[in-house]
Amino acid sequence: MRLGGYQKLTLIDYPGKIATTVFTVGCSFRCPFCHNPELVLPSQFPDLGNLEKEFFDFLKKRQGKLEAVCITGGEPTIQPDIIEFIEKIRALGFLVKLDSNGTRPDVLRRIFERKLVDYVAMDIKNSLENYDKAVGLKADKERIKLSVDLIRNSGVDYEFRTTVVPGIHTQQDFVKIAQWIKGAREYYLQEFRDWNVLDPTLKDCAKGKSLDLEKIKKTIEKYFGKVEIRG
Repeated sequence: MRLGGYQKLTLIDYPGKIATTVFTVGCSFRCPFCHNPELVLPSQFPDLGNLEKEFFDFLKKRQGKLEAVCITGGEPTIQPDIIEFIEKIRALGFLVKLDSNGTRPDVLRRIFERKLVDYVAMDIKNSLENYDKAVGLKADKERIKLSVDLIRNSGVDYEFRTTVVPGIHTQQDFVKIAQWIKGAREYYLQEFRDWNVLDPTLKDCAKGKSLDLEKIKKTIEKYFGKVEIRG
């Protein structure tokens, strides 16, 4: 497994659990607002040697103290050994939360069939008609839709979330997103931060533009079990 680092302690990445977060290297999207460009662009991939061994040595020392591991990226499902990686974590007794952009529903299906995760968070990048604008390339929207359906029917705790980016999104995009994934348990609007982003020109694109997250929340909350704003 190619890892880009890990955060030893997090109280926010896995709702209600004391966890550690591990970052995989490489991504299937090129979202201009991505705040982890070093995990997305091959030219910036960190060379950290055999970090996987170090990570599992750390987990073994934290058994009985940490409850869960959050796997994020980059995009974890593009890793050829992601199944084996999760199995090793579960063998140590940890709960597993997986973050995904939904580009590999085939991998998600295998993960669900093997009951390898306890929580899934999927990024909904934009309304389907404007997805390419948000992800920086031509997206396979059928795969994205299939991943949404798999997650909703998995029996696993889940959330959907969107980073709200002025210049990329409009308020109407969120109405369309809500109509698309209506009935989902939880949907989070995440505030955009314009530091350390993949595309520095995004700051100019977003300059002078704003989106009212509270207004968006009020407009779409009827579609979901819960809608929250994350700073």
